[in-house]
Amino acid sequence: MRVLLTTWGSRGDVEPVVGLAVALQGLGAEVEVCAPPDDDFVALLARAGVPLTPLGPTVRSVVAGTKPPTAEDAFRLAPELVAARFETLGAAAQECDVLLATGLMPAGARDVAEKLGIPYVFACFQPYGLPSRHRRPGARPGAPLPPGETDNRVLWEQDAQRVYALYGVAVNGHRAAIGLPRVDDVRDYVLTGRPWLAADATLCPSGDVTDLDLVRTGAWILADDRPLPADLAAFLDAGAPPVYVGFGSMAAYVQKDLARVAIEAVRACGRRVVLARGWAGLAAVDAGADCLVVGEVNQQALFRRVAAVVHHGGAGTTTTTALAGAPQVVVPQIADQPYWAARVADLGIGVAHAGPTPTAASLSGALEAALAPRIAERASAVAAAMRTDGAAVAAKMLLDEAARSRLRPAKPPTRAG
Repeated sequence: MRVLLTTWGSRGDVEPVVGLAVALQGLGAEVEVCAPPDDDFVALLARAGVPLTPLGPTVRSVVAGTKPPTAEDAFRLAPELVAARFETLGAAAQECDVLLATGLMPAGARDVAEKLGIPYVFACFQPYGLPSRHRRPGARPGAPLPPGETDNRVLWEQDAQRVYALYGVAVNGHRAAIGLPRVDDVRDYVLTGRPWLAADATLCPSGDVTDLDLVRTGAWILADDRPLPADLAAFLDAGAPPVYVGFGSMAAYVQKDLARVAIEAVRACGRRVVLARGWAGLAAVDAGADCLVVGEVNQQALFRRVAAVVHHGGAGTTTTTALAGAPQVVVPQIADQPYWAARVADLGIGVAHAGPTPTAASLSGALEAALAPRIAERASAVAAAMRTDGAAVAAKMLLDEAARSRLRPAKPPTRAG
């Protein structure tokens, strides 16, 4: 069985796909991953023994500038990614039995699967962008409707129009070039009526998160058995558990003095700090021996040895922290991050910072609250309840879908949308 997986996005969009790829390989499948060619991701896939086909531009070149991407940037990137998917996936999917796509709106992936007559699955790591009459577009799942509102279908129809404005012309141009009919609703065509949600049920309960027929697989965890660097291991051994601070790929969004604010906040709580450089290039503010700056490390191992984790609230970091049983302070910046911050607070496993721009005082206050014994006890209890077999579950489901497709009679393409 040959499987093609594709994603485009930050590490939180890539690492789970690698976890799924490894699980598929364990079941005997041949797997190829089409993903952005950032050095971090090239190394990640090489370490896991998963073949990588570069897809589109590097993510870092798009999101790690001094300012957040603009609307003009989005309108330039969208057709570029569509073209890359038609070209790259069109070649890579030859002789494949199934194609799974995730990450930033993978317009172009299902079209390739349709042309080749193979099954297509859309997966996501959070329900933030899935349409629901129970919330507004852009609102976190679970957020209450404004007073007097009972249905937001019109707003979600407008969201579909926004997606079409970004991707529609490019998608239909490439579809016409390979003999496929026009798609009128690109968003719903990409998402399908039955998306897979690769998130832990404890962290991300179903509820009224979408009107679509959601399929839960559990989070796709890539096991990491790398030892911690010698200097980090020595730092951990030299005193009480420190606080980890890291903001991943949020280079364009975090405040310029974040390192100073974070270090001052942690010191105010009487703790040492492990500061992750991330794409923002965070650095020590002095030569204090109580601060160690690290690059990319095994977070699964590290988070089991820290007092708390301060982070931006990406799905991957939130899940890794929760699995480690570490209290967390979430300082959400964009997109789904306020949702994960709210879930952390609702579960009692940490604290949601009020707003994306902390001061030393506000962050130290949130951290003090997160370091309370009851938070640590609750974090340990939630960690024990979480499952780690999501990738294995999804791998079997994907191979079953491919096997069923082999038994179905071929159907001619139909008009989509």
